[in-house]
Amino acid sequence: MVLLFVFLIEHFSLLINLFAGTTLGASVLISRRYGARDAQGVHKASHTSLMVGIIFGIIAMVVGLILSKPLLVLMGTPDGIILNGATLYLRIIFLGVPATMIYNFGASVMRGIGDTKRPFYILLVTGLVNVCLNLLFVIGFHMGVTGVAMATIIANYLSAAAVVYYLMNSDGDYRIDIKKLKLYKEETFEILKIGLPAGLQGTVFALSNTVIQSGVNSFGQAAIAGNAASGNIDAFIYQAMNAFYQATITCVSQNFGAKRQDRLKKSIYTPVICASIIGAILGLLVVVFARPLLGIYITDSESAIDFGQIRILISTLPYFLVGVMEGLCGAIRGLGHSNITFFNSVIGACGLRVVWVSFVLPLYRTPAMLYLCWPISWVVVIMLHTITLMLIWKKTMKKMMEA
Repeated sequence: MVLLFVFLIEHFSLLINLFAGTTLGASVLISRRYGARDAQGVHKASHTSLMVGIIFGIIAMVVGLILSKPLLVLMGTPDGIILNGATLYLRIIFLGVPATMIYNFGASVMRGIGDTKRPFYILLVTGLVNVCLNLLFVIGFHMGVTGVAMATIIANYLSAAAVVYYLMNSDGDYRIDIKKLKLYKEETFEILKIGLPAGLQGTVFALSNTVIQSGVNSFGQAAIAGNAASGNIDAFIYQAMNAFYQATITCVSQNFGAKRQDRLKKSIYTPVICASIIGAILGLLVVVFARPLLGIYITDSESAIDFGQIRILISTLPYFLVGVMEGLCGAIRGLGHSNITFFNSVIGACGLRVVWVSFVLPLYRTPAMLYLCWPISWVVVIMLHTITLMLIWKKTMKKMMEA
């Protein structure tokens, strides 16, 4: 039953990720205004960002509460205890979505001015609270998965409260005054213009990976277990790549707003190089210690570990390509062209993966052939991003010279 809940959250999170992706628009806008020393612009962007987070959170919560049970029935969830338990679990989780959105948008304001420490500290503390509440509710009160859900949303609301408290008591131009929260027209448009394509891109990526998962499922239980274990290991490396991606967006946006041509180029290639080096080192280490690492997740199947090793060799070893891809994507978005990265990713990554699984894999059905679609898609997207950035760069430099 717990596995069912995990599966459901992964699929229902597509809706949440769509809204959460718009936080990128808030971060870019704040960074640009902050770099331009536009105090009034920072004030408007900060208040608009938090207001957008509140509205999106409420919309996602209402949709989730209404559609939880109908969609569970549509997905063929067994009636009775399982259906009722799954419905209750999802509804509790969706009650915490507004807090998640408020935290994400509030944290994007902090990151936009270059403050990445406080969001981390807040998550660290509330994460520990989540663990303690899990132990209390599940072991102490015997609340089962309902207790897990309750612990999660309590931690989420604590995170949101901490972010809002800091923003209300800060001294900068981004200081939040609850009475002045509103949707400023220009700022709302900019946030949605940059953020919605990012949210849609994340959703489409998740759907394309679902197609790959269907290919994995066709190889049996051992392949599913090995793929899940190696995917968890990849997730740790991705966090390192994503950190440089976020840094690229902030640095490029701030220097673009400040019209610092001399620093703008460094803001692009420095994070890309750092992410590539770290990705290459981590990827090599994972390959060397693949079996012990997989053994942490898989304790009863050597064949599952073998499948996991295949994925690690093919997708984790060249994982530094993700660092390059994410860095270029962050640079383009930092310059305000998020819609182009969306189309590049849909065509070069998502489209290629669907075509690969549908037409290439049947010609030579092996796990290695399936996993090749990942590094190949990364290379294709890197090429598209590089061409796009070169074209955008010329226009950007021309506008800066004119300014």
